[in-house]
Amino acid sequence: MRANNRPAAALAIAALTMATLHTGALAAEPLPAPLTDADYMAVDPAEAALGQLLFYDPVLSGNDNIACSTCHHPRLGTSDGLPLGLGEGGIGLGPDRVVDPENIPEDRVPRNAPALYNLGALEYRSMFHDGRVETRADGTLRVPIEDPFFSRVSGILATQSAFPVLSADEMAGQVSENDLSKTVRKGRFSGADGAWELIAADIAAIPEYREKFAATYPEIAAGAPITFVEISNAIAAFMAFEFRADNSAFDRALRGQSPLDPLAQTGAELFYGDAGCSACHTGALQTDHGFHAMGQPQFGPGKTLPFEAGTRDEGRFLVTGKTSDLYAFRTPSLRNVTLTAPYGHTGAYADLRAFVVAHLAPRAAFKSWTPDMVTLPDLEVSDWETWENPRTRAEIAAAIKVPDRTLPDDQIDALMAFLSALEDDPARLGIPEAVPSGLLFEK
Repeated sequence: MRANNRPAAALAIAALTMATLHTGALAAEPLPAPLTDADYMAVDPAEAALGQLLFYDPVLSGNDNIACSTCHHPRLGTSDGLPLGLGEGGIGLGPDRVVDPENIPEDRVPRNAPALYNLGALEYRSMFHDGRVETRADGTLRVPIEDPFFSRVSGILATQSAFPVLSADEMAGQVSENDLSKTVRKGRFSGADGAWELIAADIAAIPEYREKFAATYPEIAAGAPITFVEISNAIAAFMAFEFRADNSAFDRALRGQSPLDPLAQTGAELFYGDAGCSACHTGALQTDHGFHAMGQPQFGPGKTLPFEAGTRDEGRFLVTGKTSDLYAFRTPSLRNVTLTAPYGHTGAYADLRAFVVAHLAPRAAFKSWTPDMVTLPDLEVSDWETWENPRTRAEIAAAIKVPDRTLPDDQIDALMAFLSALEDDPARLGIPEAVPSGLLFEK
C-alpha cells in the first residue's frame, strides 16, 4: 500500500509500536505507541452515569445557576469558547454568555477554561494551567490547601473537581451572596460545617440522588452519608469516561487500521521532525505535561497569591516559587485542539492557525499582538492593566526560552491538517434531558 507516492513505511503509521518516521532528510522522532485501555483509569459505568447528572446540575453552585458544563460544554469542545469566562453572574452559554444585570459579577474568571479530553489518562500528573494540583514523584498529592478530604478521593482528577465549587467567580458566588460563598469566605472547606458538605447536603436532600448514590456506593446503601468525596469521584468518573478521545484518524493510523490523509501525513512528519513541535507536544496525547514560558499576552484580572494585589499572572511560579517558572504554563494536549478555541491561558488567539504561527515565533508574536485580537463579554472592569505595563510586558518577553522561527505556508498547511487528524469528539452518555434537582441548565 502506498500513500503520496511513498512506501507505507514512510508514514503508514501502521504496525508502528515504537517505529520512527523517516522521509528524505527529515529528522524523525519516535512515534508514540497506540493508546489502549491500560493507559486510562478504570471507570465504573454506574459511577460515570451518576457523574453525568452531577456534571450538568447547577445544584453544585452557590446560587443554583452554574454547572460544571457551563464552562466545559461538549458543544464548545469541553471549554466555553471565551478567552476568559464568566462564571457566577453570567447568563447563556459560550460566546453568547452575557452579564446578568441582576447579578453583576465582580470579575472574569482569570484563565481560559481548559478542555477536558483524556484527563482520565494515567499519564496526567497535574491539573490546571499552573499544575497547582499534582501528584509528586513519591505518589503524594500537592494541593493548594491542606485538608484530609484529599486523602479520600479516588485520584488527581477527582481532586481537581473539588476546586471550582470553591471559587467565587466560578461557582460559589460572591461574598455574602449565599451560604456556600459565606462558608468559603471563612476558609471552611471540609467537615460538618464546610463548603463541600454544604453541597453534599443539598444533593442528599434530593430523593433521586439519594437513590442513585445508594445504588452506586455500597457504603451509602449501608447507611453512610453522601459526602463531597463521592460527588468528586463520580464527576471524575464521568469526565474520564465521557471525554476519552482515542479514536482520531491519528489513532487509527497508529493502530494500523488506516493511513493518514497525505497532507496530514506530511504534517505529522513535520510535527515529529523538523518543525520541532514534539519537543513539548510529545507522546500519544501531544503533551510533555511540563511548563513553558511562551510569551502569551496577559489581560483580565490575573491570578496572584492571596496576600498580593495586581492583575499579573506569573503561572507556574505561583506554585513552585522558582524564578525559572515565571510566566510558565502547562503544555496542553492537542487532542481536539481544532474544537477548543480560543487558545493560550488567556485565550488570546481566536484562530488556531494564527496561534500555531505565533507559537513558532513567540517573541515576534508577543511584540506584535494587540488587544483587538480578543473579544471579551462586556463587563465594567479593568482588563488591560498588565498588558499596558511596560515592565511586566518586558518580564513576560524575557521569560521566553525558545528561539523564534518561521515555516512556509505549505508547511503550516500540513501542520494544520495533522492537527485536524487529532480530532475525535466523543459522545458516550451525552447531555441529559433533565437533572435530579430540576434546575435549568444549558443543553
